[in-house]
Amino acid sequence: MTTPDWPDFYFARHGETDWNRERRYQGSMDIPLNRVGQLQADANGVLLRQLLEQDGVDPASLNWFASPLSRASETMDRMRAAFDVELPPVIHDPRLIEISFGDFEGMLHAEVAQKYAALSPGERDESYWAFRPNGGENYDDVSARLVDFAHDLTHQAVVVAHGGVLRVLRHLVEGAPRGDVLNWPPPQGVIAHFAKGRMTLHAAENSWDSASA
Repeated sequence: MTTPDWPDFYFARHGETDWNRERRYQGSMDIPLNRVGQLQADANGVLLRQLLEQDGVDPASLNWFASPLSRASETMDRMRAAFDVELPPVIHDPRLIEISFGDFEGMLHAEVAQKYAALSPGERDESYWAFRPNGGENYDDVSARLVDFAHDLTHQAVVVAHGGVLRVLRHLVEGAPRGDVLNWPPPQGVIAHFAKGRMTLHAAENSWDSASA
């Protein structure tokens, strides 16, 4: 794959879903945000507005991309509600959809690890990058999608997508080792700013803990 020239961009993983909370594989399944996830998205919008102000970036000058899955598109919509200026329309790009886990979707991480010896995050080695569940994708497939997407990422942007996508972006943009990103838990309620080939994480103010009580 040709290495793309990545511009600076701001990335947010979608907010929490019930399947996230249950540690269940969701992948390409269209699972909606729960109330915690909605509040995380709201807080991320405030954080993004602050970051753009600090960086001197006009939000109307950005491209806005989101995965078409509802947990990402709703996160984007709720983030954009923090802005009081007219923004360009959101481009819902299927190349940003989460990695498909095929037959594993709907199963608990623990069930998959026990039944199929496909290890959960935190226990994977680099060979997992090439592991493809029946009917699903591997991380090379996602890499190919994202390299193709990068050719349309021509200037600064906001991207809202998924944890697996963020793992692959760390590898593609930062050059982080595959084994490291496979075992990294991508956070929610956080903005990842990719600039000059490095990622900086910024945490939103936690306004959602009371919703999970």
